[in-house]
Amino acid sequence: SSVMIHREVFETVGLFDETLPACEDYDLWLRIGAKYPIYLISEPLIVKRNGHPGQQSQKYWGMDRFRVKSLQKMLRQKNPSEEDRAATREMLKKKCEILAKGFEKRGKIEEANSYRQLADQ
Repeated sequence: SSVMIHREVFETVGLFDETLPACEDYDLWLRIGAKYPIYLISEPLIVKRNGHPGQQSQKYWGMDRFRVKSLQKMLRQKNPSEEDRAATREMLKKKCEILAKGFEKRGKIEEANSYRQLADQ
C-alpha cells in the first residue's frame, strides 16, 4: 500500500518502534489511528505484490506476537477514548486467541495458556 503522511504526524506519534523485530508498521498505524483520522481513496492507484523473498512476514513465525505487544502498548497510553480502549481490547483478545490456538495445535500448552490468560484480562 502507499500512503501520504504529513511530517507533523510523525513528529506527534513518532517513527517505527525499532525494538520490534517485525510488525513495526502495524504498531505505527495503531499510534497514528489513535490520534488522526485515516482516509481511504477507493480508486486503485498502485499495484501491490506480495510474497517476495526478504519480507518480514517470512522471516518470523507467529507475527501476531508482535501485534499483541503493540496492542498492549496502546492500552498503556494515557487518555485513550473509551471507544479506542474497547476496540484495542477486542483486537488484543482476538490476536491472543489466534496465538493460543496455534500454540495448542503444536502441543505448547503453557504458551497457549499464557495467551488465553492475557486475552481474559
